[in-house]
Amino acid sequence: MKHWLLLLVLVPSLAVAQSKKKKRLAEEKANAELLAKLTAHVKFLSDDKLEGRRSGSAGEALALQYITEQYRMMGLLPAGNNGYVQEFMIKEGKQIDPAGFFEIDGKKLKAVQDYFPLAFSPDADITGTPAMALSEPKQPWFLDLKDQLEENKGNPHFDVEDAIRKAAITVSGKGATALIVYNTSTLVDNIQFNKNDSSAASGLPVVYITKEGYEKYFSDHSATLNLHLKIKISNRSRTAHNILGFIDNHAANTVILGAHYDHLGYGEDKTALDTGHIIHNGADDNASGSSALLELAAMLKTKAPVNNNYLIMHFSGEEQGLLGSKYWLDNRSIAINPNYMINMDMVGRYDTAHKLTIGGYGTSPVWGEVFAATKTNLLVKFDSTGSGPSDHAAFYRKDIPVLFLFTGSHSDYHKATDDWDKVNFEGEREIVKLVYQVIEQTDTKGKLAFTKTNDPQQGRGTGFKVSLGVIPDYGFSGTGMRIDGVSPGKLAEKIGLQKGDILLQLGDYKFVDVNSYMTTLGKFNKGDKTKLRIKRGNEEKEFDLVF
Repeated sequence: MKHWLLLLVLVPSLAVAQSKKKKRLAEEKANAELLAKLTAHVKFLSDDKLEGRRSGSAGEALALQYITEQYRMMGLLPAGNNGYVQEFMIKEGKQIDPAGFFEIDGKKLKAVQDYFPLAFSPDADITGTPAMALSEPKQPWFLDLKDQLEENKGNPHFDVEDAIRKAAITVSGKGATALIVYNTSTLVDNIQFNKNDSSAASGLPVVYITKEGYEKYFSDHSATLNLHLKIKISNRSRTAHNILGFIDNHAANTVILGAHYDHLGYGEDKTALDTGHIIHNGADDNASGSSALLELAAMLKTKAPVNNNYLIMHFSGEEQGLLGSKYWLDNRSIAINPNYMINMDMVGRYDTAHKLTIGGYGTSPVWGEVFAATKTNLLVKFDSTGSGPSDHAAFYRKDIPVLFLFTGSHSDYHKATDDWDKVNFEGEREIVKLVYQVIEQTDTKGKLAFTKTNDPQQGRGTGFKVSLGVIPDYGFSGTGMRIDGVSPGKLAEKIGLQKGDILLQLGDYKFVDVNSYMTTLGKFNKGDKTKLRIKRGNEEKEFDLVF
């Protein structure tokens, strides 16, 4: 009898043990499969044959084919304007074509460093033997801006570019073949290559010589120069592509899950932190986030919580200033009611030093209880801000709650050394599983409330000593730097700047685009007093400020 009682006790216990073992083995198998798939995705997307996945490039097209094929195989519904794809234009503006050159006595000057044509200059091929001290017909003429700059030092209405245009008309009428401009004064002349210049071409080529170029090639005014100048300016644009898939639960609200898949190519857009025409594979930035999104979509396609729909978005143009995400928000390829947005950007370097930062924690009061209900072994730190240097910021500025998952910057950021073998795939796997838990925990909470937050603390810093606290509009194609948003509590808000204002000048320095604005910020220190000139609508305004 005792043996029968013992068997009655042991059989259920054995069944429970076997069930637990089966569950554990299934979990281990799922973890191994997820790890293998993440590894395969990152390896492909960061392979040299994709040439750095620059927006609008052949490498981007290969990445697009790979991602869309993954979604086709898993049965994700297309949600672009053309299948899974939404096209948008990246306007690069005017570019100094490498076919152009400037030679003095057989020596080639370096474009940008030694000289540059002004953007309103026509294409031309000019030879001559001018002397700087003479102004002879059928020869290039020279113009030192020193006297005009000094005479107009206190004149706020003096426009040096307008003065150069008028000088070009004058010398052209006197038989000059080109106008070569330089500045021997110590005053800032604000002459720049304005890629957004849409004015008519001048009647003859106009070239600006930098301080460095002047000292190397033009300091002897008595010399006769053998000169060969070829100017070629191209007006460029390229077509980039967002990728969108959809899981339709016929719900009222849609969760947006995103990651950018573009990177730096060969560094053509001058955002790389190393030099040379070399492939930047961007394994962490952002093949890691793109791969995580692929597998998160697969998990949701297999078993998705049912009270939301899911829009899966791979953005292009992030590296040029969130262009793809902004474009979609203004040109929606599918009609949805957004609930919240989760963005994964650089999630491949998790370790004890690079903890997982979750930004956007303060963009909804619901996030606190959601994360209290999740379980993970990851070391996590939370950041409240909804803004920051990635695509979630575009959604946050549309009053949509966001989360931003990011494992931190590192020494390979925006360098050619950001390769797949440095990715922590186990950490990335756990991040995917955590995001899935977040989606599960929000499933019964309806539409999440939105809360505005303070300025970003985490992310990839600018390194500037000062800040206005504005968000640049990288897609603006006019002259100046248009504001896409103003950070709460920062200097810009305090002096009264508004979204849509166009910043024109800070102190002595004028802006033609975002890059010249960034360069100018680097010239100021905390405590400096200066003036800011802006354009609001058709009116120009000036503000006094102290950094």
